Amino acid sequence: MKKHIVALAVLTAFAGPAFAQNSVTLYGLIDEGFDFTNNVLGHHDYELQSGLVQGSRWGLKGTESLGSGLKAVFQLENGFNLSNGRLGQGGLMFGRQAYVGLASDSYGTLTVGRQYDSVVDFLAPTTANGSWGGLLFSHPFDNDNTDNTFRVNNTVKYLSPDFAGAQFGGTYSFSNSTNFANNRQYSIGGQYANAGLLFAAAYLQANNPSANATGAIGNGGDSNFVASRLRIFGAGVNYTFGPATAGFVYTNADVRDPTANGYLNQMTTGETLAPVTGPLAGAAVTSIRFQNFEINGKYQLTPTLYVGAQYVYTLETYNTALGSARPRIHSFGLMADYNLSRRTDVYIQGAFQKVGGDATGSSLDNAYVPGAADLSGSSRQVVGRVGLRHKF
Repeated sequence: MKKHIVALAVLTAFAGPAFAQNSVTLYGLIDEGFDFTNNVLGHHDYELQSGLVQGSRWGLKGTESLGSGLKAVFQLENGFNLSNGRLGQGGLMFGRQAYVGLASDSYGTLTVGRQYDSVVDFLAPTTANGSWGGLLFSHPFDNDNTDNTFRVNNTVKYLSPDFAGAQFGGTYSFSNSTNFANNRQYSIGGQYANAGLLFAAAYLQANNPSANATGAIGNGGDSNFVASRLRIFGAGVNYTFGPATAGFVYTNADVRDPTANGYLNQMTTGETLAPVTGPLAGAAVTSIRFQNFEINGKYQLTPTLYVGAQYVYTLETYNTALGSARPRIHSFGLMADYNLSRRTDVYIQGAFQKVGGDATGSSLDNAYVPGAADLSGSSRQVVGRVGLRHKF
């Protein structure tokens, strides 16, 4: 009997390291809250909404050691709406992420599948919406995708190792079409982190985004603009000193020949990007350019409580065949978050947007805080939210 026990102990000792090199993790996050909007097409609105600070999700991720510092990696992540149980990201089963690849300690990580682009990977963490604020703090219509309104399909991604705080990477997304450039995407970015400093920059271009269902961008509601070209670039810096973090971000989104917007398409009132009144009435829109200047700050009052604030000034250039208009958009956000435990927190948020400057004669003259039920009936809109988040 003792011999059997000794033999079992020896086998377990040898088997332990082998099992420890391979892992599969089930994880998830649930974010639900109550929202109040002061003006939705001229009316107050009360609603329960899922996933505004962080999208509600569950997923599987894992690794397998292949030896010599090389391992296989995968991740499958599902997004869902807690309020009604529906799938997110246009109804995809694993709409948030779905990829497999190889990771090397010395050479970096190469993955293929549905993934995040370099703007989301590198630049977004310097913004309020991409780090702690969520959708209500996004730049207008999430024009620069820093809140990952869309993911990219058919994507090959490379992520470098960490070089003393510096890291870079890029993506290429195939159109999966005989027209090679029809709905393809490519991006590149990098960041540097040292002590309390974080600096990041990224560039993205998509040709004919959302032009078809099989290309790089576009799965039902999983898109921001339908256009002939989407080009995004920007840079951001954060600095943490003690309990405080301050940041500044600049992004530039150029949308050529836009025909629709993913947020407007989700509405039910028939808004259009084409001018309907004023001197530009009837003119085709040739391009819309958004330049976003963001200042954000976060302060950790106690180990369990932080407060944050954000201001974004957006210069919009609205070009048509008959001329141009230059609206100006002011966005403000405030948030407080309290941790009830390591995995559960409660929070309160408020966001305000005001549209000024030139009138375009289109629905874009009305304020719209991303996450609101619909456009405001005027140039101003306020959204407040109280939420509960749980991670597992």
